[in-house]
Amino acid sequence: MKLGVLRHVLHLSLLLVSVAGCHRGVRFENQMFSKPGVSYRVGELPPVWERVKLSENDLAWYTEDTGHALQVNSTCQAEDVPLDVLTRHLLMGFTERQAVAEEKVVIDEREALRSHYQAKLDGVPVELLMVVLKKDTCVYDFTYVAPLGRFEERVGDFESLVHGFRAERAS
Repeated sequence: MKLGVLRHVLHLSLLLVSVAGCHRGVRFENQMFSKPGVSYRVGELPPVWERVKLSENDLAWYTEDTGHALQVNSTCQAEDVPLDVLTRHLLMGFTERQAVAEEKVVIDEREALRSHYQAKLDGVPVELLMVVLKKDTCVYDFTYVAPLGRFEERVGDFESLVHGFRAERAS
C-alpha cells in the first residue's frame, strides 16, 4: 500500500474525532503525549514505525515497507456516548464492513471495546482493529489498519501500544 493511500486511510478512517484548534502546546516525548486538557502515555513501538503528523490525530504512524498504519486520538467532552457508537464512527468512510470479532477488554483500569473488522476504503481491502475507551471525561481511540492478508504481521505492535496506555493528569 503506497504512502498516499495510507495517508488517505488514516485521514478518512479517523475523521470522527477532530482535534480542536491548532496544535500549540502539543508534545510527544518519551511515549507521553500531551495537549491542552489531556495527557497520556502509550506503549513503545519498534523502529519500523515512522511517525507522521496528521491534523486529525493526536498520534499516527505507518510502515512504508508493509503498508500498516496506527493512530491514537483523544477527545475530552462531557457527553456520554456508548463505546459501540464511538466505534461505528471510526468506521465512517469504509465500505463493505464485516465484523470479525468484538470483545470487552480492560485498558488502564477501564472497560474498553476491542473491534476487529474487514472493510474496503476506496475499493482497497483492509483489516482494522480498533480499541475505544472512556476515562474521566475523555474518549481514547486506537486504530490499526493492515492490508488484507497482512493483519498478523504488526498486530503485536498495536497491542503493545494500547496496553502501554495510561491516562495522566492533564496539565
